[in-house]
Amino acid sequence: MSSSLEKADDPTKLRRVVIDPVSRVEGHGKVTILLDEAGKVHQVRLHIVEFRGFERFIQGRPYWEVPVMVQRLCGICPVSHHLCASKALDLVVGARRLTETAEKVRRLMHYGQMLQSHALHFFHLASPDLLFGFGSDLAKRNIVGVAAAFPELAKQGIMLRKYGQEVIRITAGKRVHGTGAIPGGVNKQVTAAERDELLAPLPQVLEWARGAVKLVADLHLSHRAEYDRFGTVPSSFLSLVGEGGKLDLYDGTLRARDHAGQILFDGVDPQDYRSQIEENVRSWSYMKFPFIGSLGPDVGWYRVGPLARIQNCDFIDTPLAEEARQQFRAAFAVPENGLVHAPLAYHWARIIELLHSAEVIERLLHDDALLGDELLAKGPRAKSGVGIIEAPRGTLIHHYEVNDQDLVTECNLIVSTTHNNQAMNETIREVARQYLDGKEPTEGLLNHVEVAIRAYDPCLSCATHALGKMPLTLEFVDPSGALVERLVRDGESL
Repeated sequence: MSSSLEKADDPTKLRRVVIDPVSRVEGHGKVTILLDEAGKVHQVRLHIVEFRGFERFIQGRPYWEVPVMVQRLCGICPVSHHLCASKALDLVVGARRLTETAEKVRRLMHYGQMLQSHALHFFHLASPDLLFGFGSDLAKRNIVGVAAAFPELAKQGIMLRKYGQEVIRITAGKRVHGTGAIPGGVNKQVTAAERDELLAPLPQVLEWARGAVKLVADLHLSHRAEYDRFGTVPSSFLSLVGEGGKLDLYDGTLRARDHAGQILFDGVDPQDYRSQIEENVRSWSYMKFPFIGSLGPDVGWYRVGPLARIQNCDFIDTPLAEEARQQFRAAFAVPENGLVHAPLAYHWARIIELLHSAEVIERLLHDDALLGDELLAKGPRAKSGVGIIEAPRGTLIHHYEVNDQDLVTECNLIVSTTHNNQAMNETIREVARQYLDGKEPTEGLLNHVEVAIRAYDPCLSCATHALGKMPLTLEFVDPSGALVERLVRDGESL
């Protein structure tokens, strides 16, 4: 699909509106909107304006350093990078199958990460928009406003995230940037006392998770007329799928469906991801644009993440989350192979996964194999490895080549937000067309664009901004490039 909504009769008469930076997301990005004299939207783009360079400076490092290094990509989802790199390098050390204990410890770590990240996004970043309204008063449209108006809900969000972080601490050694996973397995055993420590609060965690599912379902259904059409553009979906078609956030094979729900490919081994996924670049963004090779770059873009995962799988193998998934599908009345494309449905799907994560944690904690002492596996060495994991925001790919001196010679990372790059651009164009066309931009209207981006829970680098009060600058430029008007939101007013 073209990066422009339509071609202007006279491009010199277009004016530019800039949202810089986008607030309440992890990292820094900006949006540019081109409007004609009548206020009609002609082009909308999401620009990722930071350059990270991890794929280059990892080259030349010993492979065993990589799982610790790459988690510095992000302070919100370091566990995902830590585990994905370890999975890729398992193959380099010949550990094609981990010990049962190592597998379960890693899974426990990962589902703790899923739970804490989903709680952070929904309760802290997304809920102000959903609870107060997209165009509501900026002064209360933030986590402090949520805490004042809904104190019990805010507390639950904090406690759910805290629990997930405790799971990470026990399995990885630290809540942030731990070292528990290593090529071939793990280096930390879970003790019976640590297991019991995590079991004690689980009934309350499960109750809060079930309440969160009901809350997000009620919010969506009570605003259905707006939410179902908000930025909705049909797309393909991609995710890992576990054994028998179940939802598996740690391991599996790649499956993709087209916009109508038909299978494009299935059962693709992670080592063969390049047989299906290609990457493109654009001059106006530091983020790549992946696409399904058989469909080409124009129509082969796709979405990943919770909305893709709960629809791409055939079932969820934990009862409460499966019941919630069935209720989700019934609410939208989708046919057997049909798909929900509304971006705001990501929030509902995300909380279903939060509930699923709590159930998986409970199951793992009751498995005696978790407490074993066989932590490492090895076998015939290899010179390359690909790890794929379902991170909170979607499918995450780490690919490494290693030479005879154990040094990394090539690194390719396709992070979840990169997969969703084109999808986010398509969504914000549709939102701009729906809400900004022919209107004078206001902070409330421009927040609709940010709401669309936040639905994907993008991680644009490794930082987030507090309170939803990011400075916002709107610049109106005439055809010659001269500044006509400049509006600045300083965190209190526009």
